[in-house]
Amino acid sequence: MGQSVANPADQFVALSTADDKTAAFGIRLLHHLNPRFFGVQAMVMCPTRELAEQVGEAIRQLASRMRNIKVVMLCGGKPFGPQRDSLEHGAHIVVGTPGRIQDHLQRQTLDLTGVTTFVLDEADRMLDMGFAEVMATITAALPKARQTLLLSATFPDDIKKMSRSIQRQPIEVKVDNVLTHDEAVLEQLFFEIQKHERNTALLALFEHYQPGNAMVFCNTKKQCAEVAAFLQEHDIEAAAIHGDLEQRDRDQVLLQFTNNTCPVLVASDVAARGLDIPALAMVVNFELPRDGDTYVHRIGRTGRAGETGQAFSLVTPAEAPRLRVIEDHLHTNCLCDVLASLNRNPNYQLQGDMATLQFDAGRKQKLRPGDILGALTGDAGLAGEQIGKIKILDNSSYVAVARPALRQAMNYLTQGKIKGRSIRVRRLNLRG
Repeated sequence: MGQSVANPADQFVALSTADDKTAAFGIRLLHHLNPRFFGVQAMVMCPTRELAEQVGEAIRQLASRMRNIKVVMLCGGKPFGPQRDSLEHGAHIVVGTPGRIQDHLQRQTLDLTGVTTFVLDEADRMLDMGFAEVMATITAALPKARQTLLLSATFPDDIKKMSRSIQRQPIEVKVDNVLTHDEAVLEQLFFEIQKHERNTALLALFEHYQPGNAMVFCNTKKQCAEVAAFLQEHDIEAAAIHGDLEQRDRDQVLLQFTNNTCPVLVASDVAARGLDIPALAMVVNFELPRDGDTYVHRIGRTGRAGETGQAFSLVTPAEAPRLRVIEDHLHTNCLCDVLASLNRNPNYQLQGDMATLQFDAGRKQKLRPGDILGALTGDAGLAGEQIGKIKILDNSSYVAVARPALRQAMNYLTQGKIKGRSIRVRRLNLRG
């Protein structure tokens, strides 16, 4: 949108972590809301449901000190009816994915005539996923008098073309890539292997560097499942996330990874997009990606927020052309090391510090985080530091409990009550 007092300039934005990025546009759109008008005034569109939920939760936290601000999530994998009902009762902000937003527009359950701020988060990924036409359709339904923020980790020609079609005189905002000695230090190493040595090489990396947690990137869904199973067979707790998982299973895998129940996530690029893990010790490219941007996205998961990080890549002779693509992208020569240089600990094991419990009650049953925390620290007798993240959904809830306290928690929860009533609870198992 053109610059004016009423409509600030459209912007390209690229920031480091998901929370930083969401705050960058979230504070602005909250500041310009009219709480007394229960119509959609701002919309944030994300490529995946996981990212949309992260963004929606961050905006809710930013709005927690404001009265009567309603954020509605419009994502696939969730029933349509409750979303429609929420919109009928009014919403200030919509956060969603392209397909479900378009679905609501086609069914005329979403009115965008009052939108003054439109945010496309990770626009480059939405293009990669084939949402170009859907994004154009949605944008055409928005009022012209709006501010459009386009956030992208990279700015290739197709993103510039998109900007020209939906923005007017945009201001480009870039994050300074120069690191000072106080900021994140990322170690990158490449290991030359033969194709049949991939599993052995991966295990060698874990046994030598002994990380507290890690992400392993694979190029196929089948590879993700096989690698996770291999790590579990060698006493490294791991779970796979890829496009063939049901949405509920995907959500539970991510929950267990982020709450320190499962220390290793084996992921495809699409499934991992939008995850924000502030302290990730190690990233491994089980197989090299085919382009430089994807490589940068992968290794950028570690070494964030002032933390040090390690990024390792396994390279076979057949992958030499991919390595040259990465070298051209990074403007450097990537020298390969050898596995023989690693000192391995054959007794190495890795498991999460926490276990995740699921309750068959949630927001709609009036269950709150304080209710779960109170039951565990009160009647169950757990210490506060033995309780981790609590997540409340519509009809279910999750809490991370320190493994040494798991039996104590379960003994109470299977017999005691929360808010005066019995609630079914079970421990979540890892999914390979």
